[in-house]
Amino acid sequence: MQNDHTSKQFDNEMEAIRGAVLTMGGMVERQIERAIDALGNSDADPLAPILDDERIVNNMQIEIDRQCGNVIVRRQPAAIDLRIVMTVIQIVNDLERVGDEAKKIALRARPLAGIEEQFAPARGKEIGYISEMARAMLRAALDAYARLDVVAAAEVIARDEQVDIEFAAITRRLMDGMMADPRTISATLDALFIAKSIERIGDHATNIAEYVIHIVKGKDIRHASLDEIRREAKA
Repeated sequence: MQNDHTSKQFDNEMEAIRGAVLTMGGMVERQIERAIDALGNSDADPLAPILDDERIVNNMQIEIDRQCGNVIVRRQPAAIDLRIVMTVIQIVNDLERVGDEAKKIALRARPLAGIEEQFAPARGKEIGYISEMARAMLRAALDAYARLDVVAAAEVIARDEQVDIEFAAITRRLMDGMMADPRTISATLDALFIAKSIERIGDHATNIAEYVIHIVKGKDIRHASLDEIRREAKA
């Protein structure tokens, strides 16, 4: 009976932590949205609200880490329960880093504000498509975590290759444009850094998806092939 009571307490505490993680994820998504939207709006200055959000996100990370630490001390979880707690700590670390990338995008967006469209490739199609891909990956990864859906997590991981391909294509297009018109060098470099931050957001979303599979399956699939990951998810 005591074990049943303890198990229920653990489940309740982890459910509260999961809710906090998803709230943190929503805040990070808002940071990304603000940063990307500013690229198409020269009147917007996203840095101040993003910095405000960053403070909130950082405090959330500290609080969730504290809650996880308390669970470990009080409940002394083992096996899958301990794996769940430790994985949550990794997830919030990746979310905090996504917020850092959003801040980098905002910082790069500011110099581009007011530049004529032909000199601001970061506000064009070079960035829009990959940003939507990365944001969709993050949303899907958080949804997979909320439902502990390993099949959905595997599909998030599969999308990362396409983001990498698109980033390489963007890099080539921007470099070609810069060589053709040296006046675009400064704006192009900002665009390249923005694209790299977006690509890293995709990487962090992939990490979160991998953690979901690790929680459910108990296997570290970070260096597995996509086919192996999909087989493991469906097993």
